Formats: sequence, C-alpha cells, structure tokens
Amino acid sequence: MNNQKQQKPTLSGQRFKTRKRDEKERFDPTQFQDCIIQGLSETGTDLEAVAKFLDASGAKLDYRRYAETLFDILVAGGMLAPGGTLADDMMRTDVCVFAAQEDLETMQAFAQVFNKLIRRYKYLEKGFEDEVKKLLLFLKGFSESERNKLAMLTGVLLANGTLNASILNSLYNENLVKEGVSAAFAVKLFKSWINEKDINAVASSLRRVSMDNRLMELFPANKQSVEHFTKYFTEAGLKELSEYVRNQQTIGARKELQKELQEQMSRGDPFKDIILYVKEEMKKNNIPEPVVIGLIWSSVMSTVEWNKKEELVAEQAIKHLKQYSPLLAAFTTQGQSELTLLLKIQEYCYDNIHFMKAFQKIVVLFYKAEVLSEEPILKWYKDAHVAKGKSVFLEQMKKFVEWLKNAEEGKSFVAEA
Repeated sequence: MNNQKQQKPTLSGQRFKTRKRDEKERFDPTQFQDCIIQGLSETGTDLEAVAKFLDASGAKLDYRRYAETLFDILVAGGMLAPGGTLADDMMRTDVCVFAAQEDLETMQAFAQVFNKLIRRYKYLEKGFEDEVKKLLLFLKGFSESERNKLAMLTGVLLANGTLNASILNSLYNENLVKEGVSAAFAVKLFKSWINEKDINAVASSLRRVSMDNRLMELFPANKQSVEHFTKYFTEAGLKELSEYVRNQQTIGARKELQKELQEQMSRGDPFKDIILYVKEEMKKNNIPEPVVIGLIWSSVMSTVEWNKKEELVAEQAIKHLKQYSPLLAAFTTQGQSELTLLLKIQEYCYDNIHFMKAFQKIVVLFYKAEVLSEEPILKWYKDAHVAKGKSVFLEQMKKFVEWLKNAEEGKSFVAEA
C-alpha cells in the first residue's frame, strides 16, 4: 500500500483544462472590425457622433492590439490587403475618409476625429504614424479621388501636429516617384498644409526632420532640377513652395561656394582662377554679387590665425587684406555690394573685439585699393550702418568722411596710427 501511495502520476496522454484567463488571446481583427463597423453604421455620417463612439469604444475594445485595423476602417472603410485593396468578403462601411466628399472642409472635420481619438488614447500615436506611412506606400492601389482626400487629410494633420513630417519619407518610394504619383499627391498635401499654416511653418517642420533639402526627390533623377520643380509646383498653384525650394538650393550653393573658396585660398590659387570660378558659380546658381562679396569677406577673414594683441592685429589685418584687395575689388562693381561689404566689416570688427580699433584703417585701405568708393562710404556713414558698435565706428570714421566731402583732387588721406 505504501508503495502504491508513493507512485507519482504520469502526464503522458493526459490533458488538463486551463482557466480562460490563462489562455493567450487569439489575434482576431475580423471580430474587432465587425464591432467598429457596426458602431459606425449607427452613427451615420455625423462626425461628432463618430468621435463620441470611438471615444467610448476604446474602453471596451482593444485599440492597442487592433490599431492598424481601426485606422484602416476609418480611412478606407475596412481592412486593407497588401497593396491597398479592400478584401471582397469583409464587412465595410461608408463612414470613412475614402467615401466622404472630396473637399478640404470635410477632411478638416475628419482630422478632428483623428485628433480627438489620439488625444484620448495617446498610445495610438505610433500606430497612426505607421498607418499613414503604409497608406502612402499603397497610393497606387487607391483611386485618384481617394488619393486626393488622403493628401488633404495628411496636410491638415501635419499642420496641427498630429503627424510628424518624417512620414513623407514614404513618398520617395521609387515606383511612386517614377509614375508621378508622389508629386501629384504632394501638390494636394502641401496645399492643405500651407492653407492651415503658412510656408514658414511648413519649412520649419521640414527642417526639424531634415526633409527641407529632399523635396526634389519627389521627381525621378532626370527631372530633379530647380527649374522642373519650380515649373511643376508653380503651375499647380504652389508658388510659395517653389520659391522656398529655390531659396534652399541657393543656400546650398552658397555653402558649397564658400567651402570651395576657402580651399582655393588655403591652396594659394591665383586670383584670376578664383574670380573665374566664382563668376561661373554666380551665373549657374543665380547668386547676386552682394551675397558673393559677403562670402568672399568671410572666407578671406577665416584663412588666417589672428593675433590676440589689439595693437598688433590691425597691422596684421591691413597686410592680409591688402593682399586680397584685387579679389574683393572684382566683386564690388555695384554700390549695393560695396555697402554690403561695409556692413560685413562693421559686424566683424564688433564681433571680434581686437578689431574694434581697426575698422577705419580697413575702410581707408579698401578706398585706396578701389574696393570701396566714396558714395557707399558716405551712405553707410549717414544712415546705412547697423547698431553694432555704431558710436565707436562713426567716431572713427568722422575725419575720413569729412576728408571725403572736402578733399581736393589728388590729395590723399593719411589714416591715424
């Protein structure tokens, strides 16, 4: 008997029932879909009622697990198969973005539904962002009208901060770009985004995710030019976006120009070669001379290690700038360029305290070297100067300005030591 009691039961061939709560819940989006579609059919097209239904349902239904299904239904009316098609055997609803009217006002109202839902259930943020990225990749599977609605909705959601501009990466998909879908979608999207905000706010959002220099990638490689982009978006009624991209390209070209200038100067390239290169870049990138003189000034001043002693830096600066005068003179053929250079000198001398007493000496040097002429100097002195160090520099320039106004022919000005 004792031996029988000590025998341990064997598990082979035996099955034990587990409690219901211990079973892992089976992933069943179909049942979830049926519940959402049933509820939406009761709300009708009243989007206030839709928002209230979604708010209340979040307490009963597992939004966290079925986020993709939920957003598929709200956008397309039912669960989407790969590629963007709706399965024939699935329930669907007309209370969705794709079945709504194709106008901005309706999409603004739908945007409020998404806003309220995501504000109420913050954990849906990531799922919604993933959903929009997926929808953008499915664009070819949607009709033109559906794409237009999605574009308007996305623009509004980008404007109010529900979506991050990084979702636009999906538009750079090679197939979408090649077939012109990306560019056409971008037109509707940017129109609604700019309508909600303005081009400056749009530019700021693009900069934050490093998308500000990538907009030309909406076109195939052989059409990625400022001219093509500008023509396409201007004709579509987005002149402000065209101008923004043109400015971005100009800024990029300016940075490249300054970088190359500094390299040429550090190598000691002949001025004639540098001048030729700069003039070609000006023409190619439509960079005005006043901008170029600012770049050259910055490059010239960055190619030398300046003495930290105030009494020695002025002498060093004059020697250095005398050497570069021919280069600077080649790009001060306009009065505005000369004025720009004067302001750059003023700002530089103010920002670098050792140069405070060197301002007048630099201006006189450039006057003698025919980099600067009389009229822009007098204009600067009278009313074109900036506030930085104004009283100090005007006082320094007082005697030279008086000399300019009264100088006799052939009589030169002697700068004070």
